[in-house]
Order: sequence, then structure tokens, then C-alpha cells
Amino acid sequence: MQPSHPTPNQSLSSDERGRYARHLILPEVGLAGQERLKAAAVLCVGAGGLGSPLLLYLAAAGVGRIGIVDGDAVELSNLQRQVIHRSDAVGRSKARSAAESVHALNPHCQIDVHDVMLDITNVMDLIADYDVVCDGTDNFASRYLINDACVLSDKPLIYGSVQRFEGQVTVFNCNPESPNFRDLLPVPPSPGAIPSCSEAGVMGVMPGLIGLLQATETIKLITGIGRCLDGRLLVVDALSMRFRELTLRRDLDRAPIKDLIDYSQFCSAATTEMDPSVMETISVTELKALLEGDAGDLALVDVRNPAEAEIVVIPSAVLIPLSTIESGEAIEQVRSLAEGRRLFVHCKLGMRSAKAAQLLAEHGIFAINVTGGIDAWAQEVDPTLPRY
Repeated sequence: MQPSHPTPNQSLSSDERGRYARHLILPEVGLAGQERLKAAAVLCVGAGGLGSPLLLYLAAAGVGRIGIVDGDAVELSNLQRQVIHRSDAVGRSKARSAAESVHALNPHCQIDVHDVMLDITNVMDLIADYDVVCDGTDNFASRYLINDACVLSDKPLIYGSVQRFEGQVTVFNCNPESPNFRDLLPVPPSPGAIPSCSEAGVMGVMPGLIGLLQATETIKLITGIGRCLDGRLLVVDALSMRFRELTLRRDLDRAPIKDLIDYSQFCSAATTEMDPSVMETISVTELKALLEGDAGDLALVDVRNPAEAEIVVIPSAVLIPLSTIESGEAIEQVRSLAEGRRLFVHCKLGMRSAKAAQLLAEHGIFAINVTGGIDAWAQEVDPTLPRY
């Protein structure tokens, strides 16, 4: 569908005409297009990497009402890519920090701050008063939730995602024939199959690039100009600086979306079942006590990447990246370490090490997963260590 274009309460002020002059002289936008922007209401879910450029450029373009949904607080590691937040915002609400930056950029915009986490209890009410919804989230449960709510509410959805040096952007639900997120990804991947940015890393400019493309599609949709990415998935590879376009079609055999569901359960149900006896866990405080005792009968394997180990390590851990366990290259090395010892595995947060424990079990090697990984170690055992 095309977003509704309510008539503005008043025409552009003299200040606004000067501010948006470069839009006004574009024949494709002009006064009518700028008034549509002023009359439009856009909801941005997420004030992080994608939300930063998205919010700033929507405000700069003159979108009259912008809603910001984010229940998180700004962390130091966010500042590498979440450019809407300043250093003094660390520890503060992301939604409120972002709102301050948007207001400072363009005081003509009405900013609605929703300092909450989006869930099935509030999503329908939150999106009801907006013309367009932009997804700036970083997890599959939220993406399915936002998608389904937009389908049920008949709202166009501007989608973006990033990982490492790659990104994707498209427009869902423009009209009844348009594809939506479930046509791109009918079922969620198994937990841990696609690592989050906090585990895999991300080039700082990638969310900026994808967020700018999301802003571009939003402005086009509101003003009615150009051809939006409806039915087209734009894939960006920054390392080779290649832009590829993939056709995305609606699956006519897909079950219709009739209501909201438990999205956490939906996404976690995709995990591969594992014998509970194979997956034993230990907390970082329990591991610390073992290491301080007779550590001769235990071995600790760090399955992170070498670049992560350069940032921070747990003393006595042996670095054996997960990729070498997956390939089979390091199986005998791990087997040798585990001989006559209790074997523990850790990563940053516990997901990759859980996968390592499962893979090792398939080779007859029993490993105990360290819950929370080195991030929990830095919080609970040695707060002097850096977190990343």
C-alpha cells in the first residue's frame, strides 16, 4: 500500500522553506512532496546502528512526526556505529538520547519517545498512528513480530539488516501483492546459526550505509516518487563494494498471517534438539573457583576468533577457533587437551561454545560450556577487563 498523506495543518513556514530549499527545487518533490513529508508519521523501531542514520536523515528531510522505539541503554561499544549517540550518552536511554539528537537537528519535527521493548502486548498500539514502519532491530524475533504486525495493520515496512561487511534492504507490504519478511525467511534460522553483531562483529559504516538506504526508501514511499524496493532485495557487500539485486516474490502457498504469536518460542523452536546429558554448563564464578584450585586436571578452550583474543582473554585458556572445530582440523588437538582432564569451552557470550560442545560430542569428546562466556567473566569475575 501507499502510506496515507493527511493534509498538513499549515503550509511550510518561511524557515522550513529555507531549510528544505534543495527539496523544493526538485521537480519530483517540490512543495507538494515536502508537505507530504511534513504530514507523514514514521515509526522507527531501534535507535542503534540502523536507526542512527535513518532517524537523522528522516528528520533532516522534514518528516513531521517520528516515533522512536527502543528500550535499551547506550553502551560504550555502540559508539563505533551508532552515531546518533554521543559519548556522554553512555548508560542513558537510547530512545531519549536519539530524540535529543533528532530535535537538535530539526526542531520542526515532532518526536515521540517510546522507551520500551517492543512485544506482542504493545506493538499494535504503537504502530497504529504511523504511516510507515522502519525496522532497525537486530534479532529475528523482533523482525517477525514487526513484520506480522505491519501485515495485520496494512502498514508498509522498510527492512534493513547488517552483519560484518554485508547488508540487506527492501520494502515489505506495499500492497496486497507485495512480499513480506516471511517470504524472505519462512522459518527462523537455528539459534547461533547466524551470529549477532556482538559475536560476529560489524564494520562501523555498514549500518550507516543500510540505514541511509532505508531512509531513501521511506522518503520515496511518502512522496510517491521513483520505484521502491517492493519485490526486490538489495544486497550490499562492502568488501568488494558490490550491490546486487535479488527478486523477492510472495509465496502464494504460504499460510496467511492471522494473529501475533510467541516469537521468542517461534525462533527458539528452530534449534536442533540435543541430548541434555551432552550439554553440561558451568558459571564463570564456578570456573574461577576451579581455576584457583588444582587446575592441573582441567583444560579451558577459547573458541573465539584470534582478533577477539587480542582484546581480552581468560588466563590459561587455549585459543582454538570454532571454525577449526567445525572443519575437523582441530579435533585431535582438542582430544589431546581433554585427555585425562575435564574440558571446558568458552566464547564471548556462550552461543559459539555451546555449538563447539555439540560438535565435540559428535566426536566423542565431552566438553562443559561456560555460560555467558568471557563477557560474563568481565562482569562477574574481573571487572577490570574490557568488554566488547
